[in-house]
Amino acid sequence: MSHTRDAKPIILTQREIDLEETESGRPLTYQIVGDDEADIKLGMISVSSPIARALIGKEEGDIVTVQAPGGNIEYTAWFCNFRMMPARWRFAPC
Repeated sequence: MSHTRDAKPIILTQREIDLEETESGRPLTYQIVGDDEADIKLGMISVSSPIARALIGKEEGDIVTVQAPGGNIEYTAWFCNFRMMPARWRFAPC
């Protein structure tokens, strides 16, 4: 496997992802976090949520289909960036 500077970031947990809902064009920004950290009001979605499961492993520019209770929703992943955890979540040095 070769790595280049042009490689697209892969969507993983603790990354901030900018999405666009394909049908409406509505922009969304989420961060995929652990189940116990999820807070949709803060844009933090659980790693086990349908949208996170659909996004993990995808690359920027990929179109992702999410199976939602009301039917399938398509999103385009436009930006993926690692986001530092807030200081209150970090461990103190030994």
